[in-house]
Amino acid sequence: MELFNLMSESGHEQIIYWSDPEFGYRGIIAVHDTTLGPALGGTRFWTYEDAREATIDALRLSRGMTYKAAITGLNLGGGKSVIWGDNKQVDREMIFRAHGRAVESLGGRYITAEDVGTSPDDMEYVAMETEYVVGLHGRSGDPSPVTAYGVYQGIKASAAQRYGNDSLKDRHIAVQGLGHVGYYLCEDLAAEGAKLTVADIDPEAVSRVVEEFGATAVDPEAIYGVDADIFAPCALGAVVNDETVAQFSFDIIAGAANNVLARSAVHGPALTEKDILYAPDYVINAGGLVNVYGEIHEWDAERSKKKAGEIYQTLLRIYELAETEGVGTYAAADRVAEDRIAQAHHLQRTW
Repeated sequence: MELFNLMSESGHEQIIYWSDPEFGYRGIIAVHDTTLGPALGGTRFWTYEDAREATIDALRLSRGMTYKAAITGLNLGGGKSVIWGDNKQVDREMIFRAHGRAVESLGGRYITAEDVGTSPDDMEYVAMETEYVVGLHGRSGDPSPVTAYGVYQGIKASAAQRYGNDSLKDRHIAVQGLGHVGYYLCEDLAAEGAKLTVADIDPEAVSRVVEEFGATAVDPEAIYGVDADIFAPCALGAVVNDETVAQFSFDIIAGAANNVLARSAVHGPALTEKDILYAPDYVINAGGLVNVYGEIHEWDAERSKKKAGEIYQTLLRIYELAETEGVGTYAAADRVAEDRIAQAHHLQRTW
């Protein structure tokens, strides 16, 4: 019964569990809402402590995808897959073909793509078993550059809101997480002349950014206390929590990570109390979703990048609403997304 309670709390439509013990595959697919269109969301390959943790991650991430698609103006619903296992293993074909069969079982209600711990190569294996997969080689491919560009534009919009000028030249920006998105974000920021302080658990990723972009490196736990203008979390979520909030001296938090607020109802107001402008995560990091949506509709790369650039204006609209209504930016973003979904209920069927 706990599972149904978890689904009911966040309005999920469906969750499936798929197992193929012969190949070590344990997969969970969560479909949150298909009012606007088929659910789309990546596949995360991660080492979870137990099935409950994996399930909660799938539920949280799929809900975020619904809101991300709605607020970005895309005709998609929200879904997410998680594979419970070791994402460092080399032999991956049969695991991802099994995952492809799980995706296929939903008959188009859910479309998958890459995410944390997976790659376009993995999606090629998924595509051997289902057509409901995007982010393949020779098509939209790696969404990281477009995601990073959308985050970059979102940071500029946040700077415009806070400082009255969107220039990032000489702004001190602390970037946490230097994976694909974090790396490309640093490239965009450095090109504009921002001062970068970076952290990651991977020493090689840190060394690369330090060498290429002149960044200063700090230990992963030290990034929260850096005296910077802007904090860009680009690793895993829940980095705004009881322990970290007290360390923040940033003006702005705007990054690519999902579920940045450990508890929205608690940590959103905590940022407001500290006068920190927060760019809602599912708004600012929507470029990756735009990229794969463009693949579905056969957009060229320039059109996808242009659409991701609209995150700038979307954030300004949310900031204006937050000021007008006297609510946090996270609440204002939810309101915009929920309004679009509610309106669409009267226009079309769900999947």
